[in-house]
Amino acid sequence: MADPLRRDDWASKAHGWVRNQRVFDHAFTPFTDALLAAARIGTGMRVLDVGCGAGTLLQAALDAGAEAVGVDIAEAMVAAARERAPRASVHRGDAQTADLLALDGGTPFDRVISRFGVMFFSDPATAFANLRAACAAGGELAFVSWREGETDLFTYGLEPLRAELADPPGPPADDTAGPMGLATQGHVGSVLRDAGWVDVEVVPLVGTCDFGLDGSDGVDERLSVALAGTVGIAVREELFPIVGQQAWDALCEKARSDMRRRMVRGSVCFDSRAWLVTARNPPGTSRG
Repeated sequence: MADPLRRDDWASKAHGWVRNQRVFDHAFTPFTDALLAAARIGTGMRVLDVGCGAGTLLQAALDAGAEAVGVDIAEAMVAAARERAPRASVHRGDAQTADLLALDGGTPFDRVISRFGVMFFSDPATAFANLRAACAAGGELAFVSWREGETDLFTYGLEPLRAELADPPGPPADDTAGPMGLATQGHVGSVLRDAGWVDVEVVPLVGTCDFGLDGSDGVDERLSVALAGTVGIAVREELFPIVGQQAWDALCEKARSDMRRRMVRGSVCFDSRAWLVTARNPPGTSRG
């Protein structure tokens, strides 16, 4: 059974993610590239993308000649992924509890991958044990998750809005279900080992997130992404009823001006911190 709180939370956020999918893909390029290099997806492999979002990794797996299967808890994400990667098999479900083999034919997966989609589990050890149960013996896990100390991803561009609040919302807490749910190296390692994965490696990554898209300066793109995220949604829900539309619009313009003053090489960009995580399912443990 899907976690209703997680399901409802993503139902409210998914449309913003889908609307900004090209911005996310461009900004997250360094992390996507690192993940795909680590996953080493090849022709004929069965690949499961957990929290598949709008289908970026699914299409990459298909391009590599693999059979791609995606699962996501949000219907809007599932619809977007099906549109983007029509040759993939995409299912709505909670990867923490769903029978992932039963979703798609019962054949174990050679690779389980995720780009920022596995940090939200309320019981991560149980969730990763469930992912391992769907993996072939000797199959591999590869994902990226946000790392402790990451703040700009959540707050950059929102500073003038947050300054209007006496107690503004900040980045999510480390190692608590949410975007920072796998924030510390020790926590990631213990979760995966408790779930039965072996050869666990947790490697720090720093990637430059560039929000300039199609020659733009990235200001509007960054503000749209920031307001659709965890902190941005919380800021708007608290601040907008107080100030109203006109003042809200003025504050958003102030945020744009602030970002333009801080542009690097003509666009909004900043470094973000993540973990690149890989692990292996021990031989002789597949259900298939």
